[in-house]
Amino acid sequence: MTGAPAALAVRDVTVRFAGLTALDAVSFTVEPGSVHAVIGPNGAGKSTTFNVLSGVYRATSGSVRLGTTELTGLAPHRIAALGVARTFQNLALPPHATVAESLMLGRHRLTRAGFVAAGLRLPSAAREARLHRDRVREIAGFIGLGEELEKPAGTLPYGTQKLVELGRALCMEPQVLLLDEPVAGMTSDERRRVAAVVADVRDGLGISVVLVEHDMGVVMRLADAVTVLDFGRRIAGGTPAEVQNDPAVVQAYLGTDA
Repeated sequence: MTGAPAALAVRDVTVRFAGLTALDAVSFTVEPGSVHAVIGPNGAGKSTTFNVLSGVYRATSGSVRLGTTELTGLAPHRIAALGVARTFQNLALPPHATVAESLMLGRHRLTRAGFVAAGLRLPSAAREARLHRDRVREIAGFIGLGEELEKPAGTLPYGTQKLVELGRALCMEPQVLLLDEPVAGMTSDERRRVAAVVADVRDGLGISVVLVEHDMGVVMRLADAVTVLDFGRRIAGGTPAEVQNDPAVVQAYLGTDA
């Protein structure tokens, strides 16, 4: 993957929209090669956090760093080029593209051959294209899609389409993978399959994963660390077991005193 493993450090990030504070001095650190879950009730600020990390929103104050590299305020394509890839809650696959073509979209930022070289089919461009195709096959095999490469992605079951999106993000060779509700709307078998792939991404590839997910069973099984948000503030953090028993977390989710 791109560069040496680095921590993703979020420090005192505040986001305001027309006087409304969506995030209020939120801080947490995603350690290299870990799964870090960001959880909280609806409206807690999880999506806003992801949008700041990926550059869709600009923080009003605070900073986001990947190792020593400042990401704060950069455009999404610049952040992606620095090693942060994202999937979205809603499917966004090209309707008629095959799985292989969908995954190849993730290689775009890594392409070095220019338009003219590719158009003229120069040897350097042909070599690069072959390497990208080989890498796509490797990643497809890693996530269990090796037999699906020539199938139209849009015809596959929902859970498999979500894996295609995850694979497309992996094809960007990220240091950090942002997964926005990766198992939402899936059957129990699909959830188990995707959760196993996410664990393999961490354990086999050493990629850091930031996970927003409402399925607490998946969070508790996968996460090495958890940050809990409520009304835009960080109210707890720690291991899954620590967070699960935190009175502030119980109150935020259940609305009762713990």
